[in-house]
Amino acid sequence: MLKTILVTGGCGFIGSHFIRLLTSDGGCRVLNLDKLTYAGNLENLADVEGRNYCFVRGDIADRGLVERILGEEKPWAVVNFAAESHVDRSILDSSPFIQTNIQGVHALLEALRKHPVERFLQISTDEVYGDREGQEPSEEESVLVPSSPYAASKAAADLLCLSYCRTYGLPILITRSSNNYGSYQFPEKLLPLVLRNALAGMKLPLYGDGGQVRDWLHVEDNCRAIHAVLNDGVTGSIYNIGTGEERTNLDVIRTLCAVLAEHAGTKPGTFEQNIQFVADRPGHDRRYALNTKKIRRDIKWSPGISFAQGLDDTVRWYREHGDWITRVTSGEYRNYYDSVYKRRWQGSA
Repeated sequence: MLKTILVTGGCGFIGSHFIRLLTSDGGCRVLNLDKLTYAGNLENLADVEGRNYCFVRGDIADRGLVERILGEEKPWAVVNFAAESHVDRSILDSSPFIQTNIQGVHALLEALRKHPVERFLQISTDEVYGDREGQEPSEEESVLVPSSPYAASKAAADLLCLSYCRTYGLPILITRSSNNYGSYQFPEKLLPLVLRNALAGMKLPLYGDGGQVRDWLHVEDNCRAIHAVLNDGVTGSIYNIGTGEERTNLDVIRTLCAVLAEHAGTKPGTFEQNIQFVADRPGHDRRYALNTKKIRRDIKWSPGISFAQGLDDTVRWYREHGDWITRVTSGEYRNYYDSVYKRRWQGSA
């Protein structure tokens, strides 16, 4: 009998890639619970139909619904990707972040007390460690110093999960990854935003002086790491996921522009000349950096996609999927669910 894995937020960027990985070999049954906010897109998973996959529209903060799913489906594990994740949006209005990232996680944890699973994996972020400028890379035991409402909500969720592990014995695992990139990423994050604008002949906005330092991790490498932690991680543990390679945002965008010019067959500098430095966002961290010795040593994971290859593949995908970009930025994809799927539990969405 196939093990069932409940993935929450599986219609988002990283979640959809993870579901694609889970369903690639037919080794498990995947149940995807997603609220379908603006960044959740059923089209991201159109290719997994028929692969022991089931979609349910709903909110992780709906404890009754979550309990019903856990009681009926009895999953082996739950992997929580569901989150409001864009820092800029959290600065404008933090309320949805508190609702989903903290209260939603609380609802999941309470439901799991009633309907236990073998594993609960909380997907977190390197942003919980705060700005690492002038400091050593963050280790899993490093103090949490989140700078934005988004990062604070994720840090709160991590601590809540760990408290439920110690107090109630829940089988908690946490992964904290660096900046992800790749196909199907909603065009509000840096790389897809710049790609969308460049393809449309628009300016390419870059915060401040572009000197913010980040570690860029291909989403498929992150999903392989998450899968490895789910299977082999020690419950009660945290695992950092990153490449260990640091680049400034300006360097990344210049490289992206060069790759895009090569793909488009235009002169070098065609797109780079449209870079526009704009006022920095409040509280913008200068550097994130992760120490990933633990996952490399204990889980035997290491990144397999170079930045050059990953960026080339990403540019190619966005150039070939202009229709997808148009739909997700226009909101038309919201009708996709109603035209293709029937709700499993009437009145639950």
